[in-house]
Amino acid sequence: MTSLFDSATFGKIPLANRLVMAPMTRNRAKPCGGATELMAEYYAQRASAGLIITEGTQPSQVGQGFLNTPGLHHPEQVRAWRTVTDAVHEKGGRIVVQLMHSGRIGHPSLYDSAHRSVAPSAIAAAGQCFTPDGMQDYPVPHELTTDEIAATVRDFADAARNAVEAGFDGVQVHAGNGFLLHQFLAGNTNHRTDAYGGSLANRIRFTVEVTEAVAAAIGNERTSVRLSPGNPYNDIVEGDTDALYAALVPALPELAFLEVCEIVTRPVTRAVRELWRGNLVVNPHAAPDAFPASVEAAQEILDEGLADAVSLGALFLANPDLPARVRAGGPFTAPDETTYYGGDHRGYTDYPVLGR
Repeated sequence: MTSLFDSATFGKIPLANRLVMAPMTRNRAKPCGGATELMAEYYAQRASAGLIITEGTQPSQVGQGFLNTPGLHHPEQVRAWRTVTDAVHEKGGRIVVQLMHSGRIGHPSLYDSAHRSVAPSAIAAAGQCFTPDGMQDYPVPHELTTDEIAATVRDFADAARNAVEAGFDGVQVHAGNGFLLHQFLAGNTNHRTDAYGGSLANRIRFTVEVTEAVAAAIGNERTSVRLSPGNPYNDIVEGDTDALYAALVPALPELAFLEVCEIVTRPVTRAVRELWRGNLVVNPHAAPDAFPASVEAAQEILDEGLADAVSLGALFLANPDLPARVRAGGPFTAPDETTYYGGDHRGYTDYPVLGR
């Protein structure tokens, strides 16, 4: 029986245990997209995770969707991230960066460039965006041309190379949570009639091309993908979840690992496990009366053979020494949701460790 404390190797990424820190947006980067010393401290505090997956990081300027999120498309950003990876490695940890293009999620008032968001189709997302001027409706995005799609694929590959230069152990391509790749996958956001829309084969094309380009740039053994089947976040309606992922998963290239973020979709997770022959990480759904997802739920996933490792978000956020606490049987600190997004060290680097 696999334990949360068994070591593993995913591609060329060694894991000291099977407890993975899930990607979580925290909005503590500089306005220019640079990582900070506080971010280095935050990630280094959590280096005892078997693997850290960073917050979503934009592969290009137009890929940014939120205030104070980091990028990997400028030399200064690369140098800034190096302080983070060095800090994690000095503590014996392993860290991969999640590349996330927000697509239609964003607003021109967020950026000095005042750029227009992009998407597979010119369809605005329902809901509003937090901006310097308060909450504003999401605007209608620019529909990407085929040439712009090709350029976006290159942006991901370039950002992956930058990630290796910045010292990351690998890259995760974010293809879920209603961001750009997910927008191409979903029926309600992709109304294209060209080679990137319509049929399942066409709707998965962009995600496959991005993943292949990243793998070609840095190696399959350092590349991963995150999926969130059935996730309605950011106004997404897939419409055909079972068929969509039955088409996508086998079409992906060999990877260091694939991560599934569950949104009450355990049957889909089981289907992905059947289809995916490589390493699988599951970010378990937390029941409304059991937030955040528990350590017990994580071990149950391993016991079932559903995954090779488990990613946890809020528990790692509030318990920087989570593996030690799991071994000790707790106690576990509850996260302060009011400090999730933006701010200073409070609710970020001031969570206690055992014995303090």
